[in-house]
Amino acid sequence: MFELQTVDPDTGARAGLLHTAHGTVATPVFMPVATQATVKTMTQQELLDLDARMLLSNAYHLYLRPGHELIQRCGGLHGFMSWSRPILTDSGGYQVFSLSARNRICEEGVHFQSHLDGSHHLFTPERVIDIEHALGADIIMPLDECIANPCTLEYASASVDRTLRWADRSVERQAQLTAGVAAGVATGVATGAGRLLFGIVQGSTYPPLRQYCAQRLVGMDLPGYAIGGTAVGETRAQMLEAVEVSTAVLPAGKPRYLMGVGLPMDLVDAVARGVDMFDCVVPTRNARNGTAFTSTGRLRLKNASLSEDCLPLDPACTCSTCQQYTRAYLRHLFQTGEIMGMRLASHHNLHFYLTLMDQMRQAILDHSFSAWRDRFLRQHLADTAA
Repeated sequence: MFELQTVDPDTGARAGLLHTAHGTVATPVFMPVATQATVKTMTQQELLDLDARMLLSNAYHLYLRPGHELIQRCGGLHGFMSWSRPILTDSGGYQVFSLSARNRICEEGVHFQSHLDGSHHLFTPERVIDIEHALGADIIMPLDECIANPCTLEYASASVDRTLRWADRSVERQAQLTAGVAAGVATGVATGAGRLLFGIVQGSTYPPLRQYCAQRLVGMDLPGYAIGGTAVGETRAQMLEAVEVSTAVLPAGKPRYLMGVGLPMDLVDAVARGVDMFDCVVPTRNARNGTAFTSTGRLRLKNASLSEDCLPLDPACTCSTCQQYTRAYLRHLFQTGEIMGMRLASHHNLHFYLTLMDQMRQAILDHSFSAWRDRFLRQHLADTAA
């Protein structure tokens, strides 16, 4: 399932191949976020042209609308959204954090009140696995609790234990579906074939809890492991510490996925700590708000200083936005509220992120990652703020 090709001896950065039912993904990899089965402003063909190798969708949101049963009848997410490459689905665990005012956590699971119509729904670990199997994703995540920051040690400890109990229940349900035991629930695209269930390391900002959670999950011998509960208000140093503590425990022969992170420098520093997979809304959300990531840092496309700037958005970039359009034109589109501005900026930012991952992978394979990283960090040293 995961083929580790090489490890940088100076940093621990890894290059590998992740084999899934819908193709092989070269790592390190960045997954554009398609929460509602779409990457905002982008078409699937544009994503293919950018060589996006895997997308992330959200089981909670797709359960509410349009419903996992409908998606299953349409051939799963791949058929529904016309995407032939791998897909990972998040479970709704992040919504425990982001929609905390609308949910209640208990041992059974999470009681959600829909942000769409106020209806009430119970997400149990078993129900989440059923939903994700119906969606037909290649990699699925179990229900967990994404802990807010700051958090007391007492609460974080209880939450980790509950997340681990939910992981045990998820593994059991996954085994039932894969074996075809749950007939009538897992039919058609939801037979269980090809679904890879990852575990999620939680523990807030407490390293011993992270170690404990990772060790327990490793004992379950899962196909891969995610690091969750970061980028939720902790400092960047605390985030990187959580990564270091987790990857020190996680097995070398399994993929490691840092959830919901982040800025370009975050990706580079996490790869240097042995992470293989990433997702984040940062490139597309920033693009829609008028910020582009470039080879020398971020560029604010609404700034008046660009009003007569006829340079490409990033002269060092080979994407179609930079090859065809000027900074002045991009600023004009944002000033006039034209949708094309968001589309062109999103295309560029995704190209930047995907190219960044390719550059890191090649540097790891060439045994030159440390030198590459030093050059990158010098160029982007002042670009760490959100």
